[in-house]
Amino acid sequence: MSHASAKRAWKKFPHADKSFVYAGDALKKSWERLHRGDREPFPADSAVQEAWRLYHQGDFHAAREAGLAAGPDGYNVANKATMIHATYLEDDERRKLDLFEAIAVRCDELQQAQPKNVNGHYFQAYALGRYSQGISVLKALTDGLGGRIKSALEATLRLDPKHAEAHVALGAYHAEVVDKMGAMVAKLTFGASRDIAIRHFDTALKLAPDSAIARIEYANALVLLFGDKRMDDAIDLYEKAAAVTPVEAMERLDVELAKAELEEE
Repeated sequence: MSHASAKRAWKKFPHADKSFVYAGDALKKSWERLHRGDREPFPADSAVQEAWRLYHQGDFHAAREAGLAAGPDGYNVANKATMIHATYLEDDERRKLDLFEAIAVRCDELQQAQPKNVNGHYFQAYALGRYSQGISVLKALTDGLGGRIKSALEATLRLDPKHAEAHVALGAYHAEVVDKMGAMVAKLTFGASRDIAIRHFDTALKLAPDSAIARIEYANALVLLFGDKRMDDAIDLYEKAAAVTPVEAMERLDVELAKAELEEE
């Protein structure tokens, strides 16, 4: 293995678990629970189903490769595998940003090819949101990235108003903007407010009551918006997130994140 390819190798998912392997019919039977957050439709193409199996068991690199090999119908699984790897397992900041950029570009292609593909919009918002956090939310807002994120999330919710993770992301977006810009500018320039943030999180938890990530992001938003005043509520949300029983790799990473946050408290 050359040095260059060694550097490029993706870190392995560290919590392999037999219960995350959805062989044969198990994938379809568990699909609704596995995709309650992102509402991805069950794919007709068996190659894309296989890519999702790899994704759910935490083999993110293989899932990305299999998704890309399947063409546009496999872009969502390729993108989700990339974004979860980049968010949780990639240590190199530059590489992380490159991965988020690659997702956003693929989503542009997918939006052209399949404009009604809900996660073609949502995964772009996610990638741009994480990219913004990586470069600094303030810089991202002044560079106009905020508008792109918001419109991608609004497109997602127009196509599917019950998309729980888009509600989570929009809640986080409103909270970040209020935190960075102050309530007045946030409202006038970006149409962002505390109340709207809270409303989106409450909706997300109604739609996906077993979501760890919805609780984690809600907790983070409460801290951004209210500081110590809502710290007890934030800790309560982290505790509930840490207690979720994960059914696949991404959820396991979310639960581990919640546990790590509680240990820091």
